[in-house]
Amino acid sequence: MAKAATDLTHRLPTSDEVRSANDAAIALARAKSRDGALILGEGSSEQLRLAPAISELLVDILGHIARGEMVTFVPVGSMLTTQQAADLLNVSRPYLSGLLKNGEIPFVPIGSHRRVKFEDLIAYKNRRDSSREAALDELARLGQEFDAS
Repeated sequence: MAKAATDLTHRLPTSDEVRSANDAAIALARAKSRDGALILGEGSSEQLRLAPAISELLVDILGHIARGEMVTFVPVGSMLTTQQAADLLNVSRPYLSGLLKNGEIPFVPIGSHRRVKFEDLIAYKNRRDSSREAALDELARLGQEFDAS
């Protein structure tokens, strides 16, 4: 099969892939031991034990595919293009370029292009999410004060 046909990082999964991922996620979740580990080939001479963190990651990935979502793996330490970084933040590339230009996210110039370290992008995302959460908490607090008056 061609890579494009099997690559779920650039397309949504097909209905067959969604069903398959759903079935696999359920089967793996049920097969996990009490400590969360997943034992493959139990009882055979080639038994493999996957640590709880790995088995949970597999079930999580399959769950995303079962919901019809694209899945992308980004190893920590990766350098991302501006389009990849924008996609991970769910913003436009021009908006991301503004963040880079304003110094909100560090970048590394590579010739005429810019690359963003995955860690820097996640640090910005965490700051942004914390700021949004604090603003929502403040709105909720103000709403309760308003209702109480």
